[in-house]
Amino acid sequence: MDIVTGYIIVGAILFGLGLVGFLSRRNMIVMFLSTEVMFQGVVVNAVAFARLHQNLDGQAYGLFLLAIAAVEAGLALGLVVLLYRVRGTLDANAWSVMGE
Repeated sequence: MDIVTGYIIVGAILFGLGLVGFLSRRNMIVMFLSTEVMFQGVVVNAVAFARLHQNLDGQAYGLFLLAIAAVEAGLALGLVVLLYRVRGTLDANAWSVMGE
């Protein structure tokens, strides 16, 4: 097994762990962190596949994804704080009925 295959496996494991965390937890902060773990798994796979094909497109794409993740983290954490102030809980089930 070469190093690129190892990176692809690590990226797939990161994505899988994030998916399990997102589907099994109802806390909004844990759900947010799980999506970030899934995002990082995608970045690792993009860089690994770029190395496999011997081009720099995946590295450039990875840097772009990291910049997007930083902006998304700031916005999402601000939104989580706002939601906590309004309802007093971060349980996703408390926010499932927003139309009433």
